[in-house]
Amino acid sequence: MYDPRIEVFFNPRSIAIIGASRNPAKVGYQIVNNLSRRYRGRIYPVNPLAKEILGFRCYPTILDIPDEVDLAVISVPAPKVPDVARQCGEKGVKGLIVISGGFKEIGPEGAELERRLVEIVKKYNMRLIGPNVVGVYVPKTGVNTTFLNPERQGFPPHGPIAFLSQSGAFGIAVLDWAAMRGIGISKFVSLGNKADIDEADLLAYLREDPDTRVITMYIEGIEEGRRFVKALKETTPYKPVITLKSGRTEAGARAISSHTGSLAGADQVYSAVFKQTGVLRTYGMEELFDVALALAYQPPARGNRVAILTVGGGSGVMATDACIDLGLQVPKLSDKTVVKLKRVLLPIASPYNPVDVTGSATDEHLIESAEILMRSGEIDAIIWIPYFMVPGLTEQIVEKFVERVRKVNRELEVPIPIVGAATGGTYTWNQAGKAEKLGIPMYLSVERAAKAIWALYKYGEWLRKVGTFETYIEELRRRLYM
Repeated sequence: MYDPRIEVFFNPRSIAIIGASRNPAKVGYQIVNNLSRRYRGRIYPVNPLAKEILGFRCYPTILDIPDEVDLAVISVPAPKVPDVARQCGEKGVKGLIVISGGFKEIGPEGAELERRLVEIVKKYNMRLIGPNVVGVYVPKTGVNTTFLNPERQGFPPHGPIAFLSQSGAFGIAVLDWAAMRGIGISKFVSLGNKADIDEADLLAYLREDPDTRVITMYIEGIEEGRRFVKALKETTPYKPVITLKSGRTEAGARAISSHTGSLAGADQVYSAVFKQTGVLRTYGMEELFDVALALAYQPPARGNRVAILTVGGGSGVMATDACIDLGLQVPKLSDKTVVKLKRVLLPIASPYNPVDVTGSATDEHLIESAEILMRSGEIDAIIWIPYFMVPGLTEQIVEKFVERVRKVNRELEVPIPIVGAATGGTYTWNQAGKAEKLGIPMYLSVERAAKAIWALYKYGEWLRKVGTFETYIEELRRRLYM
């Protein structure tokens, strides 16, 4: 069960910004600026030298604000933070986000300052994110306590993927990339030094969050290993957790220690923990979100048998190699299924696996082939490789294809996941974008598509192991196909 106090970070009724500034080059200005754009709660800048900031009345201290304050964002020099936190406690604030750096990441003096901060937080029954963070971003509620200028920084729309990052800089880079890519985020949290709230706390919260389907995390080091492992075990039977763990090398581990003051620990221990708890480990930003997209929009696979449905023979061969390299199967189709495919394909097509409909294909060749494969009982997932630029495919191919596979999946006992690979230029990616909006993740290469299928298979394997596969599928069916 999660701590209900954590809700205040994502849906507060009022926010005070302590260290607010009138100078656009300052962190305190941009926090007020970002909140003013979409947040609908009350905003209270705090600065003893200003009367108003961006049209909001300014207060000398948080104690001077006449109304209740749910959440305080603190951006003042580190030595002043404990006193400001104490004032927040006296005011009755429920949550603190401490943007300021200069705590345990700089050494013993900073560690003592951080210890004092935590002592105050606990005394007044508050919760704390940070210190040393870039903030929290929640598109649905308009909460944006980051300090990045929106003219330079992209902020993604609402979506089903939560992202937790121990590194603030990497976190905002991912937000910027996700905005460009059109990937929706449910919650973003920069964790920083994790003096109070850590991954275990947020896993417990996100496990119950109806807006989050998939949890992604950038991890450098974990201080309370047992709590973390317990939280993972309690989460992965119901929601997929995908990690990007840095510090795999000795030099990387040293860099982590100087970055946030965390102990990275032996990388093989993390790998073992992830395997034992059903966590999917990735090794780069694009891979992290490739896997997350697949799990957010497609059902887990019941097995590792992959059908490849392609418009180009070469792509089919490369996709086959990529699947085999990942331990997936590309099985030979039965004579019965081959005969069915021959009935709907051109004589020059290859009705085996890969199923190559050729560059002379029409919409119906791809659509009918997909249904035959899905109903065959011989495959567990499909990689779809449409070359949208071939002349026989219409501009409606995506809508027609998705409509058919949804219909078939509604009728199947276990739905078949489908991901696509689309290599090409502007027209291709306009079509691919339509597919993604309709729920089929599309990737720039067959290798990335194969990795997405691998993730769907591995998560399905984990769900079967812990006995929640059927429950997960039924919930997913209601969300995706009803």
